[in-house]
Amino acid sequence: MHKMRAVGALVGLAIGDALGAPLEGLPPAPLAVTEMVGGGIHDVAIGQYTDDTLQASALAQTLLECGGLDPEDFARRLVRVYRARPEFFGPTSRTVLDLIEGGVAPTIAAGMTHEARGGSRSNGSVMRGIPVGIFYPPGEVREASLAASRVTHFDPAAGEASAFVNRMVSGMCRGEEAPVAFGRALAACEDPELRGFLEDYRAYPPDPSLDAVLCTHCAVRVFMDAVSFREAVVAAVNLGGDADTVGAIVGGLAGARYGFEAIPSSWLAALRDREEIIDLARRLAGVSRA
Repeated sequence: MHKMRAVGALVGLAIGDALGAPLEGLPPAPLAVTEMVGGGIHDVAIGQYTDDTLQASALAQTLLECGGLDPEDFARRLVRVYRARPEFFGPTSRTVLDLIEGGVAPTIAAGMTHEARGGSRSNGSVMRGIPVGIFYPPGEVREASLAASRVTHFDPAAGEASAFVNRMVSGMCRGEEAPVAFGRALAACEDPELRGFLEDYRAYPPDPSLDAVLCTHCAVRVFMDAVSFREAVVAAVNLGGDADTVGAIVGGLAGARYGFEAIPSSWLAALRDREEIIDLARRLAGVSRA
């Protein structure tokens, strides 16, 4: 386990989320945003993150406290952070967590929401899943990713998208180079549409979409084409659209590739709750399985 890569993955997620938060829901920025700013549709403060980081932190806490994924514990933690900042949560997660809070079992709530909303292929489980990649080795990451996704997202494609990103993170945190991690994630991917998008990822334009498959293609493409942590995250958030989520996924991947020390110090200095997030990342890296 390369500890600084693992720390970089979780902190990188928060950095990408906070850098992208003021650009969420907007068209591509006419002038690239390269430093932390505030504003946007949620009127965020400079360095403030959204539910991507709240949900990823909840997942990291579950893995730490339970020694692995416990879907019931994770669901409870999600309800808690949702209550604290409901305005950041997407419609799928919001519906599921309302049901869980009302006493519906997590396994049933996700299926009910999928049915009621006519699908659940949104990117919420992809953006928060990176702690699973940090914690689990490549051979175990897929099953845990699918289970963590199903807590809110019933659609199997959302789980496959999360498993793809997490397999890359798991491999890179354990010393694989990015092209190797990518190739192995592709080999393990069981969703034909996602595999089709990623096999020749440059053939499709990056779409910062709420859709789990399109969003994952977008994030992986931006990440694979960048040569540094800074370049990857700047390219990701300036696409607009679901900027905080594409930023979070790319930040997680880039952190796992380049390590914590590659994160620009000005971004780190501006990040809200920086010390708590770094501490959580260190603790998670410390208990991760070889």
